[in-house]
Formats: sequence, structure tokens, C-alpha cells
Amino acid sequence: MSIRLTPLLLMILILVFFALLLGVFSREVPAAIVKGRSMFPLLREGDIVFIVRCKPDEIRAGDIIVYKSRIENKLIIHRVINIVYSNGEYYYITKGDNNAIIDIGEFDRNLGVNQKRVVGKVLSIGNYVFKIPYIGNLALMLRNNL
Repeated sequence: MSIRLTPLLLMILILVFFALLLGVFSREVPAAIVKGRSMFPLLREGDIVFIVRCKPDEIRAGDIIVYKSRIENKLIIHRVINIVYSNGEYYYITKGDNNAIIDIGEFDRNLGVNQKRVVGKVLSIGNYVFKIPYIGNLALMLRNNL
């Protein structure tokens, strides 16, 4: 009996292996499920992304970060478009790729998202974001039905 690896299955196995490998080498790599359309078309609802913990000074404009909302009990996955350094702390000006305006309602002291609320960066190499498409839709459906 032979096992045939489809391209999608192979991609999922590579992503899981890569995430586990990163987790072994000093940094926790949790995952998050994308909900909403704010990062469309790059990220779609139900995509699973991997989060790499990092130091505040390792985040650059263009990175996609995951941070805790100060308004609701949820995580937000948005792109950093600028960085402000004030009084020894980093503040990230963020915006969803599909949103018309920046996340001003989430900003601390009107400077940006404070470094203390950042969970990490979405795992990517260059412009390629590591994600497992649509697999998280089942979890989202179950969560909505509870």
C-alpha cells in the first residue's frame, strides 16, 4: 500500500514541521485562526497562522502582528505600518490590509498599540505568510454554536 501526498497535504506537513522546529529552538509558536476580512486577500477567515514570539525591537514596518484588543476580549491580526518609540516603549501603528483606516480605536496614548499587548509576529519569510488555508473554519463554526 502506498501513500500519495497531495500538494495540499504536503504543504500542511511542511508547515507543521516548520512550526514545531521553531518551537523546539527557543521560541513558542502558537497558532491563531483568522476571523473576519480585515486582512483579505492575504488572510481569509478560517486560515490558521503561526505566531512567533519576538522582542519589541524585532518588529518592523510591514510585519503582521497579533495583539490583544483593548476594547474586546480577542486577538487582532494586522500589519504594522509605522513604529513610534516613546519613553522607552514601542508603539505600533497598525492597519488591516482591507481596512480604509488605521486601528486608532486600539491605540494606547494615541501613539499606537503598546508593545505590552503584542503576542507576536505572524510567521513569514519575505512576503510569504505561513498559513493553513480554511482549516480553522470548523473551529469557528463550533465556537459560534456554543
